[in-house]
Order: sequence, then C-alpha cells, then structure tokens
Amino acid sequence: MVFSGQHDGLGSGNNKVFTFQVLTGRWFMVFSSFMIMSVSGASYMFALYSREIKSVLGYDQSTLNLLSFFKDLGSNIGILSGLINEVTPPFVVLTIGGVLNFFGYFMIWLAVTKKIPKPQVWNMCLYIFIGANSHCSTNTGALVTSVKNFPGSRGIVLGLLSGYLGLSAAIITQLYYAFYGNDSKSLILLMAWLPTAITFVFLPVIRHHRSISQPNDSKAFYNFLYLTLVLAGFLMIVIIVQKCVTFTQSEYYVTTSVMLLLLVLPLAVVIVEEHKIWKRKQDNINGQDPPKPLNITTEKPNLVKSTQKQVSWKENIFRPPGTGEDHTILQALFSLEMVILFLATICGLGGTQTVVNNLAQIGTSLGYPPHSITTFVSLMAIWIYLGKIVQGVVSEIIITKFKVPRPLMLTLILLLSCVGHLLIAFNVPNGLYVASVIIGFCFGANWPLLFSIISELFGLKYYSTLYNVGSVASPIGSYLLNVRVAGHLYDKEARRQMTALGLKRKPGEELNCNGGECYKMAFIIISAVTLFGALVSLILVLRTREFYRNDIYKKFRVEATTAETEMAVTHNRNGPSAANES
Repeated sequence: MVFSGQHDGLGSGNNKVFTFQVLTGRWFMVFSSFMIMSVSGASYMFALYSREIKSVLGYDQSTLNLLSFFKDLGSNIGILSGLINEVTPPFVVLTIGGVLNFFGYFMIWLAVTKKIPKPQVWNMCLYIFIGANSHCSTNTGALVTSVKNFPGSRGIVLGLLSGYLGLSAAIITQLYYAFYGNDSKSLILLMAWLPTAITFVFLPVIRHHRSISQPNDSKAFYNFLYLTLVLAGFLMIVIIVQKCVTFTQSEYYVTTSVMLLLLVLPLAVVIVEEHKIWKRKQDNINGQDPPKPLNITTEKPNLVKSTQKQVSWKENIFRPPGTGEDHTILQALFSLEMVILFLATICGLGGTQTVVNNLAQIGTSLGYPPHSITTFVSLMAIWIYLGKIVQGVVSEIIITKFKVPRPLMLTLILLLSCVGHLLIAFNVPNGLYVASVIIGFCFGANWPLLFSIISELFGLKYYSTLYNVGSVASPIGSYLLNVRVAGHLYDKEARRQMTALGLKRKPGEELNCNGGECYKMAFIIISAVTLFGALVSLILVLRTREFYRNDIYKKFRVEATTAETEMAVTHNRNGPSAANES
C-alpha cells in the first residue's frame, strides 16, 4: 500500500516520520496485541498433548485432571500481574510472562522426552502452573492496555483479542505441523519458545496512549473483524481437509504460509487508519477545518464538604460509587454485583472447561473413532473463537442500539451450555459433534462477557487487577467440576469395570473407562450446576437493567473530544513546526 503526493502530506521527506507514527501509534499497538494473543493459547491445547503426558508418565484420569486443574489455576490466577501492571508499564508484565512461559513448558517437554528423571506429580503441577500463568501476564499487558486505549469500543476490542486467543491453538498447531511434522512432544517445545519470542518482538510498542476517539474507530475494528473471520474460515477448511487427506511436509509449508499472510493482513488496516490521522494533523496545521472551541463547564468544589470528617478506608469499602464509576479494588470485591458475577462464572466456566480439557477422553470413552476425535478436538479452537467474536460484537450492538443488559447475554449463554452438557450426559448418537460446537462457543462467549461486564460496572481505573480477579472463577469451577466431579466419577467407573473383568490395575498403569456411564452422572451434575448459575445471573440482570438503559460510553466520548481539542489548540499555539516535531 503506497501513499504519495503532497495532498496526503506524505512526500519522500515525511515517509520516515509517517513510519515512526505507525510504529508508535495506537493502531499498531492493537495489531501487536493481536500477534501476541494469537500464540498465547497453549492452555487451550491441553487435549492435544495430555495423552502423551498420561502414557509416558503413567497417570490415571484423576491425576491428569489434577494437572489440568493446575493449568487452569495458573492461566487464571493473575492478580499479581494485575497489581504489577497498575504501577509499571505494560512491558514489565509482558517480560515476566515470556520468561514464565518458556520455563514452564520447556520443563514439561524435558519430562515427556525423558531428558530429565521422571518428575513427581507436584513437580509437573508446578511446571504447568508456571507455564500457564504466563498467559495472565501477556493477557494483562496486551488485552487490558488495548481496552484502556479504546474504552469506547471495549466490547469489540475484547471480542477480537479474545478471538485471536481462541484461534491460537489452531494457529500453533499449523506451525507445529510445518516445523515438526506430527511429533506431539515437539508441540510442547513449540509452545515453550514461540509465544516467548513473539512477545519479546512486540514488547516495545505495547504501551498506554492518550485516548482520542475518532469517528472511524468502529469501522476500523469491523475491518479487523472481517479479516479475522477470513483467517478463521481458512483454518477451519484446512483442519477438515488435513483430517481427510494426508499432507506432505511441503503442503504443510504452503498452508502455513497462507495462514501467516492472513495473520498479518490487519497491518493494512493499521496503515490506512494512521494515514487518516496523519492527514487530519496536516489539515489542522495548514488551517483547514480548525477545531471548534469546546465549552467545558467545571463545578466549583464544595468547601463545606472538605471540612467534614474524612471517611475511613474501612467504611469506604461499603460506600462504593455509582454503577459504572471507578471502584477501588476492595469496593469491587465486596460488592454484591461482583459476588453474583463470580458465582455465575464459576458455574458456567467450570462445566465448559471440563469439556474443553477432556474432549479427547470423552470421545474415546463414548466410542467415537480416533479420526473423528482428532477432528473435533482440532475444531474446538474455531468454536471458541466464534463464541468470543460473536459475543464481543453482537453484545456491543445490542447494548448500544437496544439497551439490553449485558448480563442477560451471560444468562442465555449458560442456558445454551446446559444443552451441550446434556447431550454428553445421555450419549445422544453423534451428539458429541453438536456438543463440542455448543460448548466451544459458550466457553469462548463467557470470557468477553465477563471482562466487559467488569469494566462497565466497576470502571477502568483498576481494571488490570479486577480483570484478573474475575478470571479466578475459572480454576475454582474447574477444580470443583473437573477434578472433584468428572475425574473422580470417571476413575470410579473405570475401577468398577476392571473389577467386573477380574483385572487389577498395576502401579503406573493408565486407567481408562469405556461406555456412556463414564461421564453420565458427572455431566448431569454439571448441567444442574450450570442451570443454577444461569438463575443466579438473572439477579445481576435485574440489578443492572437501569444502568444499561443509559448511554454507558458517553463519558469516554466527552473525555476523548476534550483531549483532541486540547491537542489541536496546542498545535495552533505552537505553530506548524512544533506540530511536526510532535
């Protein structure tokens, strides 16, 4: 894409200046966040390498589910990352994330390749916790920064970034086929070095920008959306074809090259948007379309209130500001809205995470052929992506146009996931194909809804920490429903089957269960818990319906307009030379 001519203000002498603007602008920061998130979904790939861990290390299902729990715990316990990000630039948590990612997954790779002595179970739990915990740091550094840079478009921003995170499992899988063939142990090695390398490449450009909303911001994000849909469609087609046809290494190179081209295509949108900003600056400098003066009304401080006794911090916890205003961390944690949202999320994400982590094992137990199991495990990334994108975009449209409370969409997603759980519980013929689509979609949709609701109800001032507080609900739900319910009942049924056959399990031998009874009772319980979560979320709908009837993004538009006017006035005062230097 080439811009030329004096009309655009991009003569040969200004090309370097424009390039610098692109590389340091908000839009390239968003693109860089896309790239980081597109390789940060190793926690979604547990089903692809868990069988390798189970067979090499001789684990039963309860032990494997315990590893899965620590993986979920690590990928969602990011409160420390949030607190660090509150007081340091984003590159600090991103650096921490890169180091943790490499160490955790590299140690797992050493274990499954037997390059180190067989680790104790607690060692493996620690390694996978550290590796997965890196995602909290990268998500906090990239996602939270992007939301703060575009507060008026947070729904679609969260949807897009979460969508790239959902696609990352499919993206890494294609790279793994191109680099290593079909060696699942090497997949773990790729998960160790690739996210760390990408994070360090884009580290310098992830930073906070002064929020200046432009009228075409939404259009730009929709252009990003269309390009990601093309990428997702391509990946879905490639995954299906690869399961039907045996690819050669050169064919993997071709499909991976096309995927990488589609992955970097949003850079064209970045250049177009930055060129528009450049042109507006040149027009202002040349006296074209000068900004209209903005009348800002300020209220005089109430001197009477300042003489009153200051409220202690303990009392202040239970005197939060209005809904949508900036809450302190403790005010948000002790609010009824956060408690309700947290409980509903435990019920919803706990069940869907159980399916995502055990999909291959569920398929094997229910008698699906290995070819089919590999296909719907691989396609799970696509359904997660669609859930994140659809909820991020559709919920934003519904809120702005119809003033529907966002928590209502959370209720509907929880009800839909109950259908998927029941299809698994009663082993409906070919039901796992449909269930994997439903559960993947609902699992993906939960995340942008959770993060958007937190930002809307409690403000953005301490969003880095509150974002990670909300994520803690996922490992709690995963432990209760995946480890304590699904894993325990699976092993119980497997031992019953061995006893019925007169067999005895040897130490270190993997424990397998076959038939519809393996997961039946577990998913009946999970369905009931998810339904309870949906009913609880209705309370939040009722408590926030008045808030969502208002224009919840109005204050961000006012702040952005004020900032833009101040910058334009500064340019006019200092003259063109100063403007160009900036």
